[in-house]
Amino acid sequence: MIVSGIDPLTLSIGIGLVVCLLFVDYLGLTTGGMVVPGYIALDMTHAGTVVLTLVDALIIYAFMQFLSRYLIIYGRRRIALIMLIAFLFGALLRTSLASVMVVSHLGQVYTIIGYIIPGLIALSMDRQGIIETITSVLSAAVVVRLILIILLGTLV
Repeated sequence: MIVSGIDPLTLSIGIGLVVCLLFVDYLGLTTGGMVVPGYIALDMTHAGTVVLTLVDALIIYAFMQFLSRYLIIYGRRRIALIMLIAFLFGALLRTSLASVMVVSHLGQVYTIIGYIIPGLIALSMDRQGIIETITSVLSAAVVVRLILIILLGTLV
């Protein structure tokens, strides 16, 4: 254990910020938002949680594409609307579908990571594309996770 006494979430977000900047500078890809790789990295051992978060982001993205056909949405309004939809969908999925979606056949509990994280991912999907966003988010999260393992040892 190289680093001790630091909260893993704080360290993960800090490392995620650096990794996000490197991805933007060297690859030209955004990682779904500055804090997204750090949050995803902490839940990499729970594949169902990561998948549910990405599916939620895809639903938000599809809903925004649908709304864009009928409304003029651009700039700050688009960002605010995506974040509002992310919050509402996150709350809806947590409350109404909790008993159906979050428990697997093995008894593991899965949920969506945060209320805003799927919105940040959906915003990135809207700007750079679905495949590019998903691959950059997962790649950056793996890099952050590896650095966390090097610094902290094994993570739970």
